[in-house]
Amino acid sequence: MFVGRENTVSISITSLDKTFVKSQGQVKVLQDINLQVKKGEFVTVIGPSGCGKSTLLKLIAGLDHEFEGAIHLNGEPITRPSIKQGFIFQEHRLFPWLTVEKNIAADLSLKDPQVRSRVDELIELVRLKGFEKAYPKEISGGMSQRVAIARALLRDPEVLLLDEPFGALDAFTRTHLQDALLEIWQQKKTTMILVTHDIDESIYLADRIVIMSARPGQISNIISVDLPHPRKRASRSFQEFRQLVLSEFEKVEELQLIEGSGI
Repeated sequence: MFVGRENTVSISITSLDKTFVKSQGQVKVLQDINLQVKKGEFVTVIGPSGCGKSTLLKLIAGLDHEFEGAIHLNGEPITRPSIKQGFIFQEHRLFPWLTVEKNIAADLSLKDPQVRSRVDELIELVRLKGFEKAYPKEISGGMSQRVAIARALLRDPEVLLLDEPFGALDAFTRTHLQDALLEIWQQKKTTMILVTHDIDESIYLADRIVIMSARPGQISNIISVDLPHPRKRASRSFQEFRQLVLSEFEKVEELQLIEGSGI
């Protein structure tokens, strides 16, 4: 798992509730979320649509501060967005008028030797050497996501938050980027929290899998994935974890049916 990394808490979430106020009334999307993520750990969050996975990620990112409970990053409360929390969206959100290297640098100047050096290092890390001068329209969706990851890493975030970043990609590109993300994680030792609908992706990447139930979103179970990297999707141990996660999903679905029927 995360052998050799400091066994200290990076993210601490305590008694977290989140309610949206709409014209038809209040809608509670998250209820009593308690979670601790260790420094250097890779955690994935999965669950049915509408269970509040992306909302949880945005709260950790400081993009929404209207909630009850507490969220801390390395002991400090999260109250706003910060370079300490890197965020990767499902869409790469690159600036179409900027080249790859300038998208990575964003508001920093490439004329600064330190920025130039870091951008070059990250271009190597995400395997985009030779595409520095290309514009977003000239590269693939998978390459664009790698640019987005490099841009987030340039600020040396303490935690990288990924909201289904590979969801819109084809299977081959998705697999390739999963391997690229693992390589980055292993090299940078950055704490990562990834929201996904893909069970196989979750098992392939994670130290721990957080399974959420819906209406309102709660943590149903947390499964530790004690498989060494690189993981083989066709292996017996991988498939055993897959069955375990699927069985947990079935429990969540059964509970939703019971609650929905009023039994």
